[in-house]
Amino acid sequence: MEIFIDKLKEQDAEELFKFECNNRTFFEQTVPSRGDDYYIFETFKNRHRELLKEQAENISYFYLIKNESGSIVGRINLVDIDNTNGVAHVGYRIGEKYTQRGIANKALKLLLNKASESSVNQIEAKTTSNNIASQKVLERNGFKRISINVEQSDLNGQKETFIHYSRAL
Repeated sequence: MEIFIDKLKEQDAEELFKFECNNRTFFEQTVPSRGDDYYIFETFKNRHRELLKEQAENISYFYLIKNESGSIVGRINLVDIDNTNGVAHVGYRIGEKYTQRGIANKALKLLLNKASESSVNQIEAKTTSNNIASQKVLERNGFKRISINVEQSDLNGQKETFIHYSRAL
């Protein structure tokens, strides 16, 4: 499947809301819930505008991963950008019916190319120790494990082991 990443825009709100609602149960199996309010369209639109403001201020960049027909198949973000030190954090999520097709790998490659054109020179990521697919995506894209630690998880209130990664651009 061919994909591209498209910077988040105001007019994406409705389609993105549908994507998030359709994948809520799937996403909440591996990441903390965004809360019930997130799935009320008015609340979602407000949060969407906040993301666009962050993007305009170069604090974060939010991209939709789209297939050749322009449908959203996932999201990939470069967040908490420290423009002084050139460090940012990456996060991504792929819709349930698009997993295991190499989309996260391709999207991360595309994001790394875009990031290399910015002030970012170091990207950090973290994933849980049981998310083998995400670990493989990061490692295939040149990320190195830098630490492993146990943190309290918002997902289930249990302690989770997180693997932290870093990659220089």
